[in-house]
Amino acid sequence: MSTVLPSSRPRTPGASRAPGPRPSAVLAVLRLQSVKRFETWATPLVVLAVALAFTVLVALVVWRATGAGPGSPTFEDVSRGNQAGIWWLVGYLVYNGVQSVGTTFPLALSLGATRRAFALGTLLHHVRVAAYVAAVVLVLRGLEVLTDQWFVGLHLLDGPVVGGGDPVRLVVTVFLASLVAMAVGGAFAAVWVRGGNRATGAAGVAVGLLVGVAALVLVPAAAELADAFRAWWLAVAALVVVAVGAAVQVVALRGASVR
Repeated sequence: MSTVLPSSRPRTPGASRAPGPRPSAVLAVLRLQSVKRFETWATPLVVLAVALAFTVLVALVVWRATGAGPGSPTFEDVSRGNQAGIWWLVGYLVYNGVQSVGTTFPLALSLGATRRAFALGTLLHHVRVAAYVAAVVLVLRGLEVLTDQWFVGLHLLDGPVVGGGDPVRLVVTVFLASLVAMAVGGAFAAVWVRGGNRATGAAGVAVGLLVGVAALVLVPAAAELADAFRAWWLAVAALVVVAVGAAVQVVALRGASVR
């Protein structure tokens, strides 16, 4: 017997159209997004572990080449400045965002989900995964502190990019970076579902031009912006990107055909 997701449309004849998807329909999409359990929950751990191992390998290579071993400023700076774990993780989460839309959307609609319910359920899924990743990184950072930098002075998760050792900034940074990565991946996947490779290519060109124009406008004021810069600007920018990504998914999927 096939499984059918609850529809967000009213079932009673003559009833007015619901203003939005029913919670049950959204939660059904959220459950559907968790079907690929290994990719959703285990693969981020594998990617993070491999990336951290790579950071350790780089530090060991520097030790071998320079003689600057554990306890030396060079050894600490190399491990602290790498931050490969975060970058690799964000890269994987872009893929995660792509597959959460590109491969799941046709299945969700074939099981009875509406497009609005799918978009909202997918956004909640992204929030859930981002929170999970942030919690994992926070636990690893706690272990790093408890073991006095993994017993040999390795600074794997306290670089300036992730807050310089501040646990609150670490969690916020990893959560927002993960959410942005999945939002961007999901947006491009939605454009692909709607218009294929040409539409995706056009969207990539448009984003590139937008970034280029923004750079041209902001570069003359770079010094003033650097002096006035506040960390919360990045948080606001991340939320704007997530909102735009969600909006693109809603608009693109509204007229997309089920492949």
